Amino acid sequence: MSHANAALTPRARLRLARLIVDDHWSCSAAAAMFMVSPKTAAKWAHRYRDEGVAGMTDRSSRPHHSPTKTSPHLVQAIVRLRWRERLGPVQIGGQLGVPASTVHAVLVRCHINRLSHIDRVSGEPIRRYEHDRPGALIHVDVTKFGNIPDGGGWRYVGKQQGDKNKRAMVPTTGRTTQGNPKGGTAFVHTVIDDHSRVAYAEICTDEKADTAVAVLRRAVAWYADHGVTVQRVLSDNGSCYRSFAWRDTCNELSITHKRTRPYRPQTNGKIERFHRTLANGWAYRRFYNSETERRAELPGWLHIYNHHRAHSALGGQPPITRLTNLPGHHS
Repeated sequence: MSHANAALTPRARLRLARLIVDDHWSCSAAAAMFMVSPKTAAKWAHRYRDEGVAGMTDRSSRPHHSPTKTSPHLVQAIVRLRWRERLGPVQIGGQLGVPASTVHAVLVRCHINRLSHIDRVSGEPIRRYEHDRPGALIHVDVTKFGNIPDGGGWRYVGKQQGDKNKRAMVPTTGRTTQGNPKGGTAFVHTVIDDHSRVAYAEICTDEKADTAVAVLRRAVAWYADHGVTVQRVLSDNGSCYRSFAWRDTCNELSITHKRTRPYRPQTNGKIERFHRTLANGWAYRRFYNSETERRAELPGWLHIYNHHRAHSALGGQPPITRLTNLPGHHS
């Protein structure tokens, strides 16, 4: 197909060539009529003599020979570094001694210029799964956020003022490490349904077994209020999830407990991705003047996440839409 700025379309080329070949116009006169160079007119006339109407179609502009083309051996080295170490063009170019632009061109040609579909740990294509109904599996985990001192944290007020705000909290918290003030940690226990992505979260003071068990009980009851019966739970290998209390509670609630393979967080990837959304959408979304102010925002944010926020894995629908036949679930 001719590009938008082409002087001649296939149809115009045929008319030009016929003027020269069939009507015996000179190349200069025909070129002037179609506002192209005599060399261009002669080229199309030559093709018309040799190939007829078929010669007027577009052809690839790819050269017949590319003496400076990247060698297959170098292409293999670039692809190997991309897949095994997930390096970018600059890093790969630095290791192999080639320009980053050359590396990028090879990655584009091999369709691996983006890492969005590559497992960053194993370098293998991501294998996705999803259970077919709500409650068939829930994911549980704990994520941690540093408490915000009164007056704001360093992310918004700067390192100097942030440290000053933390020091002012020491008489209240009593936390210091080698003379450095500590504001404490918020342990956010999170639960997410595998099928619907409906999420539940609580902020606790620790991640001990008794705390995790209490969160599980409340989460199961909360899901039950939404018409979901929990059958399985997937966790990592944290100490609270390996405890006898956790095992006994799962047995009491008739829940099958499964754990991820050690050093393989991708198995629990849905909740790991939820943690990133939680950090960006709630924990660090805006300036909070205190930890109390931030914690007060969590229930409202969870409601927006579950009921109103479009989820890319659900076709742009909020998670609650997968819990069908629930009265008022869009409110």
